[in-house]
Amino acid sequence: MSSTEIQNLGEEPCFRLEHLPGKSPHLAGKASPQVNSRWDAPQVTANGLHDIEDRILRITGYYGYNPGYSSHRREEGSESHADTPVSETSGDGTAYQTCANTVLKVLGGLLVVLCVSSSWVGTTQVVQLTFKSFSCPFFITWFSTNWNILSFPLYYSGHMATTREKQTPIQKFRECSRLFGEDGMSLKVFLKRTAPFSILWTLTNYLYLLALRKLTATDVSALYCCHKAFVFLLSWIVLKDRFMGVRIVAAIMAITGIVMMAYADGFHGDSFMGVALAVGSASTSALYKVLFKMFLGSANLGEAAHFFSTMGFFNLIFISCVPLILYFTRVEHWGSLSSLPWGYLCGVAGLWLVFNILVNVGVVLTYPILISIGTLLSVPGNAAIDVLKHEVIFSVVRLAATCIICLGFLLLLLPEEWDTVTLRFLTTLADKKTEEHGEELTESSVHTRSRSRANGAVSIPMA
Repeated sequence: MSSTEIQNLGEEPCFRLEHLPGKSPHLAGKASPQVNSRWDAPQVTANGLHDIEDRILRITGYYGYNPGYSSHRREEGSESHADTPVSETSGDGTAYQTCANTVLKVLGGLLVVLCVSSSWVGTTQVVQLTFKSFSCPFFITWFSTNWNILSFPLYYSGHMATTREKQTPIQKFRECSRLFGEDGMSLKVFLKRTAPFSILWTLTNYLYLLALRKLTATDVSALYCCHKAFVFLLSWIVLKDRFMGVRIVAAIMAITGIVMMAYADGFHGDSFMGVALAVGSASTSALYKVLFKMFLGSANLGEAAHFFSTMGFFNLIFISCVPLILYFTRVEHWGSLSSLPWGYLCGVAGLWLVFNILVNVGVVLTYPILISIGTLLSVPGNAAIDVLKHEVIFSVVRLAATCIICLGFLLLLLPEEWDTVTLRFLTTLADKKTEEHGEELTESSVHTRSRSRANGAVSIPMA
């Protein structure tokens, strides 16, 4: 039996357990484990004193205790606290990266807006310059549409330069042919799907060029913006899209602007005919977009490039006979091929191709609403050139009609949930003002009480 002794009376008792002489603390025949038991001496801190928590755990016989346990826990706790700011920093970095991506997308969108507007203004102005020496609108339309063949090669070049997964042109062409169905492109599908859209495309551009021979570039570009209202009306009637009162108002404003534009010079002469041609161009453009959405749905960048190239091939193969017919019938007659203004013709075709590419690329890279704004900005751009270069004087009626059409165009850009978002914003703003007013009243009452106490005044409540 082990002996126990008290060394100093009145001081803290210290118990020491001794083994019996000749006895091993372990069982006979068992190997001694090479681990520290709970009877081992605890570790000593740097100042030579035992850690109080370690001594308490040792005396009470805490299961699984080993010296320095509490200090280890404190170190782990400090490490866990040190990890918290790192996670917060990573979260802040993610939010900063998202914000930076949004800013870059908006800035890229603004750049695309300027390019879209500039290309459309350039196309309109160069067409009018071409008419001074070569007044053949259908030939210009046919020649410019043939350049759409370059859409898919340009897309494939960009695809090869920006992606790691390389595909042959045939593989990429077949992949993009899924726009026409699971079976891809065939002669039947080529004639069935491409023919109506190619005809509408040619008719839209041809009517637009005819209108430019009758009206100024500003008037034609403003009237062409009415296609947005026609798209809404056709989508509401044919595609059963959601009814929106604000878009009906915008459509009425567009029609009002058209009537005012026709009334500016009286309902006769070239002015009225030019308005009719411009409105016809906007109508065929709207029909083209609604039918595309109905039969083909939405298309990505590769499918859009494939579709434009397909229309270019259809135009080259099947519509090339029309300029020849117009030539031999003397409707659009020109001299030898060397006498044609190839510089202006290539300029119109190139700018038209750039405009179509920017519209499709811009929808993928940035917000679609910015592309529509770029088309609208062509109106003031053409107006500035007409005033500064051509010295055009606009009447009050034409200016009012142009402003009404542009305002209706902007109303058509409102999202479908614009009313709900606006009401929510106004409610939040009103609640915020109410909270600020309540905080101001609370602060003023606190200041009043503090002043009354400082002056020794006592407020007596009324009975």
